[in-house]
Amino acid sequence: MHYFDPHIHMVSRTTDDYQRMFASGIIGVIEPAFWQGQARTSVGSFVDYFDTLLGWERFRASQFGIYHYCTIGLNPKEANDLSIAEDVIKILPRYLAKDGVVAVGEIGYDDITAAEDRFMAEQMRLAMEFELPVLVHTPHRDKIGGTKRTIDLIREVGIREELVIIDHLNEQTLPLVLETNCWRGHSIYPDTKMSEQRMVALLKKYGIEKMVVNSAADWGCSDPLKVPKTGKLMKETGFTQADIEKVLFDNPINFFAQSGRISIEGIKTPIKVDQTKLWQENSALRGQEPIVLC
Repeated sequence: MHYFDPHIHMVSRTTDDYQRMFASGIIGVIEPAFWQGQARTSVGSFVDYFDTLLGWERFRASQFGIYHYCTIGLNPKEANDLSIAEDVIKILPRYLAKDGVVAVGEIGYDDITAAEDRFMAEQMRLAMEFELPVLVHTPHRDKIGGTKRTIDLIREVGIREELVIIDHLNEQTLPLVLETNCWRGHSIYPDTKMSEQRMVALLKKYGIEKMVVNSAADWGCSDPLKVPKTGKLMKETGFTQADIEKVLFDNPINFFAQSGRISIEGIKTPIKVDQTKLWQENSALRGQEPIVLC
């Protein structure tokens, strides 16, 4: 069984995680731009971060047989710093034109401020201009209110709902999104957000159409193997192999395939791993014997 993790922050993970992920069947990932735990102090730090997502991280994943794509955007937590946010918006177009970028995101709400409204709307308009999907982060606080406001803003801006995935859903917010044509994203965590058990219960209750599962693994307590672990529980609770493949492979790729920059056929073509290669004269290895599988 092959898996695809459509929301995982690999810049926060170790190379060992890539090895474990590939061994568990994960053959492709999408890494959304996000808040790194400490506020950035200049637009240049965003430039370096975006370049890392498109460069080093894509290379590092490929060294272990995993396709790496990303989404680029101004995250909601840093949208409130107007002195930087306005400059970040100005540089986004040059990144949204790049092949490895399959959506705008993650955008959305943190404190649900006027600034967050403004920059979320501006980025949805950029997505429409570049014909890209949008990945939306729902807030950790006032999740219901933030999800309702997200749906309202999507409709105010006029972006097609099928081009939007609303992420970090739970039992309270999923029903709100089911009333739209948006896709439904769920982050599986060890202790917070969703668990595998809760996710499987939602799949049994609401079905598998437009349902997407990710690990969102970042610098906090998280687990980059939550997608295959959800697949294991789905199998144990009676879901068919076709159901599992649809939720944990086909659905996420088909959503982001609306960018025209990713496809199921492409992901299923194995990467020619050559660990003798370098990225800007640097290797992901530390003295290990390079593996070449060409």
